Parts: sequence; C-alpha cells; structure tokens
Amino acid sequence: MRQAGKVVAATLAAVRERAAVGVTLLELDQLASAVIADAGAKSSFLHYHPKFAPTPFPGVLCTSVNDVIVHGIPDGYRLRDGDLVSIDCGAHVDGWHGDAAISFCVGEARPTDHVLIETALAALEAGIAAAQPGGALGDIAHAVGVVGRGAGYGIPADFGGHGVGRAMHEAPHLPNEGRAGRGPRLRAGMVLAIEPMFMAGGADAYRAARDGWALHTADGSRAAHVEHTVAVTDDGPRILTLPR
Repeated sequence: MRQAGKVVAATLAAVRERAAVGVTLLELDQLASAVIADAGAKSSFLHYHPKFAPTPFPGVLCTSVNDVIVHGIPDGYRLRDGDLVSIDCGAHVDGWHGDAAISFCVGEARPTDHVLIETALAALEAGIAAAQPGGALGDIAHAVGVVGRGAGYGIPADFGGHGVGRAMHEAPHLPNEGRAGRGPRLRAGMVLAIEPMFMAGGADAYRAARDGWALHTADGSRAAHVEHTVAVTDDGPRILTLPR
C-alpha cells in the first residue's frame, strides 16, 4: 500500500504543477493516467461503479472545481483565474490501493479560499493525529468535525473517509463529524482514508449533478477536500500517501 501511496502522491504533485489558467480538466486527467501507467500501477477510479452512481466513473481523477465538493468528472472545462480546485486520485499496485486528495487555487486566489483550504488541512492533520491504536473511529470523526465546525463550515453528512486495502472503498465508513469514543476500536494494521470535506457557506446541504457523480454545495458556496491514506500502527498513525 505504501508503494501505491507513492504513486498517488507523485500523480497529485504532477497534476498540481501542471494546473494553470487555461488548462483543461481532461488534460490533467490524461497527465495523471500517464504518471500512473509509467509507475507500473493502475487507476483505482477508472470504471469504478458504486451503487449510488448511474454509470461507471470515466476518469482517472476526480476533478472538483469551486462549488463541487467531490466526484467531479474531468472534462473540457478550462481552469480560470481564481478557481478553487480539488483533485482526488487513487491507484493500486499488485491489488493494494492508495487514495489521496489535494485542494489548491489557480491564479489569484480569494483570501477566503485560502482559509478554507488551510482549515481542511488542519482538520486532516487533527484526524490523522487521532488515529491511535486503542482509540475509536469516532475520535477521528470528532477531531475533523471540531475543526470544521469551529470555522463555521458545512459538512456533507453522507460522505467522508473509509477503509482502504484490497479495495479502494472498504468498511468502515468514517464520517467527518462524530462523538469521541464511539464506533469501532482502532487497532494496528487498520488502514483508513481520512478526508475532510468542508463547504464555505456553512450549510450542510448538497445536490447531485445531472451526471449522477459530482456533488455541488446547495448554496453555491465553495468547497475544499483533502485526504491521506493512513495506517494505524503500534507506533501511531503512518501516512502512506506521502512522496517519500
């Protein structure tokens, strides 16, 4: 899984470097596809078909722009000055998966967008710190939710983190808000995708796009999404989706 995580990290770094005003989301997806293939890995997202979606996912990346929270399909949209972009990527090596996401701004960013992204990163850091053996799944959810709610952001209740392993999405579901001490106990060997998703408008409501994949904030406010794949070990949490 560490090898898959390195591929995901390298792919996100390449996409982040390429993203600029005028570049299309499809170009970013094609770049990601090449990076993953060159590493001898395979995409976890391409053709993935969960029960909620009407069709298999057609891309290697989820490319979510501005008011899209998650699951944006890469298409011909050209990035514009000031766009807030969230990129989610998954890859597997020998059947073991890694999953991570980044959010960033293209061109001249709104100060409020920087705050939103930094808050999501702070929540991710808090969630990772709470992934301790002997703790509870709710400890992670609580840590993430406290940061997001403290900043006044909305949280989509039905979407969050998850287990990762031989499949990209495994049990348990990991909400981005919860009560400390509740839920399954954390034990060494568990691997979780911890992924805060915050909506700047403060409301929790969202709507699905016509394609059945992209989730938009209901009030049109901007959203940020960040993620790491994290292993629970006897020595504490270990991030598997870092470049090194």
